Amino acid sequence: MSTSATFTAVVIDCTDPAALAAFYQKATGWELTYSDDDFAYLGNGGPIQLGFQRIDGYQAPAWPDAGKHSHLDRSVADLEHSTTELVGLGASRPEFQPGEGKWVVLLDPEGHPFCLASAG
Repeated sequence: MSTSATFTAVVIDCTDPAALAAFYQKATGWELTYSDDDFAYLGNGGPIQLGFQRIDGYQAPAWPDAGKHSHLDRSVADLEHSTTELVGLGASRPEFQPGEGKWVVLLDPEGHPFCLASAG
């Protein structure tokens, strides 16, 4: 038996939803669609939103870490330019970089890893 479902959001746990949403809003150009003390959501008019949820005592995943974690992937036109721009917005570039230069791993301001890869 199969259950049909539509995904509506990817939600990221964090300590400060408004601040993390502000970072991703600048990074993606998506609009803030909802915000309160415990949740914030961004969207671009499509069927999926990016959400941020306050978790008391939240601890970001370590990078690198053998544990299984989810992360976001993003394709960009210019890998180095986008990396520099996102670091300027508050991301950090950890020393450990797998992929032999095919992509870049960055950490958002709360330590969640996300990857950039060339669109071309």
